[in-house]
Amino acid sequence: MTQYPGANIITIHGKTPKIHETAFIAPGATIIGDVEIGAGSSIWYNCVVRADVFTIRIGERTNVQDGSVLHCDPPRPGDEEGCPLVIGDDVLIGHMAMVHGCRIEDRGFVGLGAIAMNKSVIGSDAMLAAGAMLTERKVMGPRELWAGRPAKKLKDLSDAAIAGMGIGTAHYAENARHHKIAVKDSLG
Repeated sequence: MTQYPGANIITIHGKTPKIHETAFIAPGATIIGDVEIGAGSSIWYNCVVRADVFTIRIGERTNVQDGSVLHCDPPRPGDEEGCPLVIGDDVLIGHMAMVHGCRIEDRGFVGLGAIAMNKSVIGSDAMLAAGAMLTERKVMGPRELWAGRPAKKLKDLSDAAIAGMGIGTAHYAENARHHKIAVKDSLG
């Protein structure tokens, strides 16, 4: 697609990704199937967002940083609701994260190399620390910091920590605008 030069936007099973015109999709990113990406969001270099078996919904101003993998699981006997991946607004997903069939509420934060598994929940203004693994069905409350493998609650986040996450999200929204221009310019 000319709007996302160098990115792989793939239709499968009759489902084509729906990407808001203001989103930034970096070269090398692959977006597959029943994916919706909201206004001002960014999917960075070499990310895979694969909704070939169920749905992935990404809100507004959310960033998915370089090398991250997003996937989901379909409904099955005994699990009729399946494991869609639902990501809210103003979410920050760090480099090389793996986010699978879970829910990340508005302003949630997933640290570098962290893993969030099926049916887990990262609450609003909550942070899953770098390298942590949030196992299936674990629920992080709002404003909580969890760390470790498996992840466990360490503490509640301060107002300053939450403000810092907001600064990071705003930085990525602005940086995505610069990258979108740079990518376009590099192609002449």
